[in-house]
Amino acid sequence: MRSTALTPQSFRRVVGHFATGITVITVEREPGLVHGMTANSFTSVSLDPLLISICVDQNARLLSFLEVQGRFGVNILKENQQTISEHFAKPLQDYDEHRRLGIRFRWTDTGIPLLEEALAHLACNVVAKHPAGDHTLFLAEVESMDTGEGDPLVYHLGKYRRMAT
Repeated sequence: MRSTALTPQSFRRVVGHFATGITVITVEREPGLVHGMTANSFTSVSLDPLLISICVDQNARLLSFLEVQGRFGVNILKENQQTISEHFAKPLQDYDEHRRLGIRFRWTDTGIPLLEEALAHLACNVVAKHPAGDHTLFLAEVESMDTGEGDPLVYHLGKYRRMAT
């Protein structure tokens, strides 16, 4: 092992060794319009109550929508949804492109938008937020969840990966 300089670039390189799943965080931007953000900074926190956390960059457009709405969807992507991940990784979203890519949403009874065809969904309500450096950490209680069939899309060392079966 060798020591690595404490810089943002080396930090990103080191934590890139941790393989993660890919999610798209979805929030209602305005009535009927959804804004999404690709995120791999998602984790389960507690089983009683059911809590998760996400981290959102201070400059992300999603941040203001999330702060107003106070609720969001976590959509865990399937291995064949890399294009969707790439689309929602863009800071500005073209809602016509949603249609061209075949991206469709369904809504929970409480108004949380979820991506149709994702591997799994969690509908969440924010219970706390904490500034954390250049991000805001959101703690949220899960109000509903479901799963589908398939394998997850994985990210490791700056590349999309598929799980070996």
